[in-house]
Amino acid sequence: MNVFYNKWYKNHALVYKILLFIVTTLFIVYLFPKTGKFRYSFEKGKPWQSENLYAPFNFAIKKSKAEIDSEKNEIKSRSLVYFELNREIKAEVFSDYLTRFNQVFKDSSNFSIENSDLYLKGKSIVNNLYDVGVLDSDYNYDEDRAVKLVTSNKVEKEIQYGRLFELSNLRQRVESDLGSSIPTADKKRIISIFFDVIKPNVKLNSSLTKKALEEELSRISLTRGRVEKDQLIISKGQVIEENQYDILSSLKSEYESQVWNSANYNWVLIAYTLLVALALLMLLLFLSRYRKEVFLNNTKVTFIFFNIALMILLSTLVINFNSQYIYVVPLCVLPLVLKAFFDARLGLFTHVLTVLLLGFVVPNSYEYMFLQIIAGMVTILTVSELYKRANLFISVGQITFIYIIAYFAFFVIHEGQLTGLKFQIFGMFILCGLATLFVQPLIYIYEKIFGLVSDVSLLELSDTNTKLLKELSNRAPGTFHHSLNVANLAEAAANEIGANAMLVRVGALYHDIGKMNNPTYFTENQSTGINPHDELSNRESAKVIIDHVLNGIEIAKKYNLPDRVIDFIRTHHGTSLVYYFYMKEKAANDNVDINDFAYPGPTPYSKETAILMMCDSVEAASKSLKEPTSTKINDFVENIINKQMESGQFLNADITFKEIQSLKKVLKFKLANIYHLRIEYPE
Repeated sequence: MNVFYNKWYKNHALVYKILLFIVTTLFIVYLFPKTGKFRYSFEKGKPWQSENLYAPFNFAIKKSKAEIDSEKNEIKSRSLVYFELNREIKAEVFSDYLTRFNQVFKDSSNFSIENSDLYLKGKSIVNNLYDVGVLDSDYNYDEDRAVKLVTSNKVEKEIQYGRLFELSNLRQRVESDLGSSIPTADKKRIISIFFDVIKPNVKLNSSLTKKALEEELSRISLTRGRVEKDQLIISKGQVIEENQYDILSSLKSEYESQVWNSANYNWVLIAYTLLVALALLMLLLFLSRYRKEVFLNNTKVTFIFFNIALMILLSTLVINFNSQYIYVVPLCVLPLVLKAFFDARLGLFTHVLTVLLLGFVVPNSYEYMFLQIIAGMVTILTVSELYKRANLFISVGQITFIYIIAYFAFFVIHEGQLTGLKFQIFGMFILCGLATLFVQPLIYIYEKIFGLVSDVSLLELSDTNTKLLKELSNRAPGTFHHSLNVANLAEAAANEIGANAMLVRVGALYHDIGKMNNPTYFTENQSTGINPHDELSNRESAKVIIDHVLNGIEIAKKYNLPDRVIDFIRTHHGTSLVYYFYMKEKAANDNVDINDFAYPGPTPYSKETAILMMCDSVEAASKSLKEPTSTKINDFVENIINKQMESGQFLNADITFKEIQSLKKVLKFKLANIYHLRIEYPE
C-alpha cells in the first residue's frame, strides 16, 4: 500500500496531465458535429481537383433550396382558397333594407313601396351582391385566383376571387348600378341605406385553406433524377457546373446523413478522438521539449488547455446558431493571452493547433484556417508590450485590416468579380476586432483565477511607489538603492540577450525585500559606523545573512507577489556561500561545516533569474572597487561570473555560454560608465 502511495505521489503531476489530456480530448470531440465529413472540397464554377469521382452507391439528386422555394411559391400562388358562405345574411339584409327604405322615403309624395322603381332597383342591387358574396375584408388575392365557397364544410360553388364584392367598393358599385336617372337627393338617401344594411356574408376559412395548401406542398418532390452506383459523376479537371454541383451536393448530404447513420458510429467517433488527441499530444510534446518550466507546472498546462477548449466551445456555439457569424469569434485572443503570460512561440503554436481542430467544424475550412493562421501570425508579430494600451489598439486595427484584405482576395478568387461582395462580412471582422480588445480585462481575470502574471501586472509592480517598495525604501534605504541599481543593470542585460526585461526588472526590485527585517545587519544600511555583526559569531552572522532569502519569500507571499517574482527572491543567491564569514570561521576553525554558510537554493532555472544573480553579485561587489580602471572592471566582472559558473549556479538555467559572454560585456560597459571620473576643472 505504501509503495503504491509513494508511486502515486511521485507521479501525481504526470497522472494529472494524462487526465487533463483525456478530459480535454473528450470534451472537444463532444463539441464536434455528430455527422460524417465529406472528404472532397468543391465550388461551383471551379475545376474538380481530385481524381475521377464515381458514385459509391445509388442516391437521388436533391433539388436546391432555390428550386424548392420556387415550387412552393408557385403552389402558394395557385392553391385553392376556401371561404365560408353564410346564406342567412341575405334574408336579414333584405328585411333591414325594406325597413330602412320605408323609414327614409315615407315622407315622399305619392310614396308606395310596391310601385317604387327606386326600391326595386335597390333590391336588385342587394340581390346581385349576395348572389356572388360580400367579403368581410380585403385579402389581397389575385383577381383570377380560384376560390371555393363552402357552407358547413360543403362546397357550394367555385368562382374567381375578383367576382367577390369588397365593402370598400360599395359607394362606387351602388352609384354605377343606380345610373344617372335617379335624382341626386334620392341617390344619396339610398346609398346611406346601403351603408347601414349591407353586411358581409363571406369570410376566409383559414383551416381549410391551410390544410389544402399543406396537402399540395407535401406532394412536392425534393429530388429530381437519380444517380446509379459506379456512374461517373465528374472527371478530374472538369469545371463544376450547375448540374454537377447539385449532384456533388446531393452526394455530400447523403454521405453526411444516411451513410453516417448506417456506418459504425463508434469507429468514426474513435477516429475523431484520435485526431484531436494527436493535436493535443503535439502540444504536450512541444511543452516538454521547448517549454520545460511550463510543462512541469500543472496550473500553466491547465490554463493552456482551458483556453483551447474555450475557443472551440465559443466557435461551435456560434456555428450551431448561425455559421455565417463564425468570424465574429475573436480567435486572436488566444495567441494574445498566451503571449502575455508565456511567449510568442508558444502562443502561435497553440493558435495553429486550435485552428486545425476548428477545421473539422467550420464551413469553408480552408479559407477559415488560412485567414485565422495569418491573423494569428500578425497578432504575434505586431503586438508587443501589451501593457501599453495604444499598442493593443494599433495591433487590433492591423489584425482587422488583414482579415478584410484576405477575405477580399478569397472572394475575388472564388467569384472572379467584385459584384456581390458581402460588406456585412467586413462588419463581422470589425466586431471581431472590437471583441479582441476584451483581452485586457480577460488577462486580469486569468491572473486572479490561475495565479499567473502578465506584463501588465509587472508594470504595476515596477512602480516604486507601491506599498512594499516604499516600506523597503523607508526601512532599508541602502538596500532600496542597491535594488534600483541592480534593476537597471538587469534590464539592460536582459535586453541584450532577448530575455524578459520587464520580469527581470521587477524581480530585481523585490529580490532583497527580506533585508527589511534586519536592515542594519547589511553593509549598505550601516550609516552610523556600528556593525552589529561584531556582537555575533560567524555562524550567527551567516545565518542572519542567509535568512534574508527566507524572510523575503515570507514577505512576498504576505503581499501576494506572483510566484514568478518570488522565484527571483528564492534563487538570487542560489547555493553560493556567505564567503566573508565562511573564510573568517575557517581561519579560526579547520573543522568548519560548509553547509552552515551556504544559501539553501535552489539555483536559477531561467535566463531571467540567472541574469539577476550575475547583476546582484556584480553590483554589490563593485562597491569595494578602489580607483577602478577599465582593466580592473574587466577582471572584476570575469572573476565574479566565472566563479558562479564554476560552482554550478547556472546548470539549471537555459542560458548559453554565448549569452553569458554578452552579459559580461553589458555589465563591464555599465560599470565603466558608473565609475567614469570627470575631468577636474580648474577653480
